[in-house]
Amino acid sequence: MDQVSFSKYGKPFQETLAQIILNDRRFCEQMEEVLDVNFFELKYLRVFVSKIFDYKTKYESQPTKKVFSSILRTELDSENEAIQKQVRDYFARVCAVAATDTDYVKQVSLDFCKKQKLKEAMVKSVELLQSSSFDEIAKEINTAINLGIDNNFGHDYKKDFESRYVLKSRNPITTGWKAIDEICRSGLGQSELGVVIAPTGAGKSMVLAHLGAVALKEGKNVIHYTLELAEGSVGHRYDSCLSGVKLSDLFNMKDKVYEECCDVPGNLLIKEYPTKTASVSTLRSHLEKIKKSEQEIDMIIVDYADLLKGTSRHKEKRHDLESIYEGLRALAQEFKCPVWTASQTNRSGLNAEVITMESISEAFNKCFVADFIFSLSRTIKDKNENTGRVFVAKNRNGPDGIVFPIHMDTSNVKIEVHEHSGETVDSIKAESAKKEVEDLKEKYKKFRSGGKT
Repeated sequence: MDQVSFSKYGKPFQETLAQIILNDRRFCEQMEEVLDVNFFELKYLRVFVSKIFDYKTKYESQPTKKVFSSILRTELDSENEAIQKQVRDYFARVCAVAATDTDYVKQVSLDFCKKQKLKEAMVKSVELLQSSSFDEIAKEINTAINLGIDNNFGHDYKKDFESRYVLKSRNPITTGWKAIDEICRSGLGQSELGVVIAPTGAGKSMVLAHLGAVALKEGKNVIHYTLELAEGSVGHRYDSCLSGVKLSDLFNMKDKVYEECCDVPGNLLIKEYPTKTASVSTLRSHLEKIKKSEQEIDMIIVDYADLLKGTSRHKEKRHDLESIYEGLRALAQEFKCPVWTASQTNRSGLNAEVITMESISEAFNKCFVADFIFSLSRTIKDKNENTGRVFVAKNRNGPDGIVFPIHMDTSNVKIEVHEHSGETVDSIKAESAKKEVEDLKEKYKKFRSGGKT
């Protein structure tokens, strides 16, 4: 049989395949069963992948990049210096740049390898046919067909114990608020959906800009979708948040703002869609284009989900909203990054001391899929005094039902969350009711005295 190879797919395809085998444990296990390393046209790739498979055979686990780096430094003595250099240079490249078109490469390469295994089984079956070994023929063919299937049956409760306690598996991005990070395990993690609940004019967009700005300072790449404000207006909020310059002074201090923003290690893309013109599918298409351009996506912000276009198959608005939030959760999972969005409250939340989930507008069920939900409450008095409250309504990774006092200066997008003061929703409501009674008594006294104090 003539030697077959990946030559027709080209060098970039083969280099991407080797990179995926290193980074994707599940796919590596599939390829281990069907891949002949000689399918690789280039020797340094054959050596590279062979070392991965050797490690897996010996230790029954996927090598980490740290361990694999050590292997490539110490276990290439049998190869000439040119090949050693090619292998190490290639490893450095794949560590620096993320793979693209991974789904295509995985599917094509797996199909190619399985096809070769099936061909081998059929050739062997012809030989067995002469001895009428029908059971052996069936066994050969079935074995070949079943090679390379996904061998991952799920999270093994005992074997995968340690993985549940590896913080990096979530890759959380800080909120910038110590009190919040402490209860949600360092921030919103990859594949998680966070929702900010607030009435109109309370500062939802500013909170989302704050969360994005904190991520940028951490060196993360943020995609911010705006469905209400213009791209430039959102950009100004980031300018103010990152530089500390008031929104009203941005134009007068443009040079200072520019210097501050250029020093931020992360990258930001702001994409505007008119209200109700973009769906979750629209966002997905845009994100896929970004990935294909080899730009990393570390956080997605949608300002805000209620303004996305729903699917036409739903007659009721609440069903549309539920499917939108389910779609955003799917985006978080597909792109393996946190997604932040916001939701509007109904009228009951307009001047509430503390906003709870009961105040969510239109569809309560839309937040069932969220991992972390907090509300932003700011009465008229709070707005005048730059104060308010954050109420953690849902937290999959820790405690909820907690009220935090905040300081919020909308002039420069400055938001601070203070430590829990011991207040609860019930105690705040009781205090509010008590104050209302006292105010009524005072008004009654004034009425009885003819307005005299």
